[in-house]
Amino acid sequence: MSALERHAVELEAPPADSLAALAQAAEEWGARWEPAQGGGRLTLPVVFGLRRGVAIGRVEAVRLGDARARLTWSLEESHLEVHRGAVAVLALAVGPALAALAWPFWPPLLGLAPLAAVMGFAAWWLVVARLRSSGPEEFFASLAAPAAAAAGPAARR
Repeated sequence: MSALERHAVELEAPPADSLAALAQAAEEWGARWEPAQGGGRLTLPVVFGLRRGVAIGRVEAVRLGDARARLTWSLEESHLEVHRGAVAVLALAVGPALAALAWPFWPPLLGLAPLAAVMGFAAWWLVVARLRSSGPEEFFASLAAPAAAAAGPAARR
């Protein structure tokens, strides 16, 4: 199973409080949370580089003791699409770059080197430098972060 298909986090709170914390985090992330008996359904906005969309999954809360719970998210469906604007910028930048690389075979193409450099840097600044990833792993890490901060520095050692 990939990281997108299943993710779990243990929290220092009973299942009801853990699900309330999940609902609060979902609201902050712009996700949709639909509570149900013992868990619920989470529709999470995701970004994976050039792909964007939503991942929809079932959350189950399991009691691990008096004051601990494990929340497990299992992917049910996902809807991802490619960010077309970013792909267009990258496609426009690759043309002059390939032509400039072919200059040893046809020396007049060396004149495209400055254009290729400018287009390459523009593609870097407009697309590649802004790529990020935001999915279930980051969501559940943000959910566990307040619990780790509350535990103090001794718990992190």
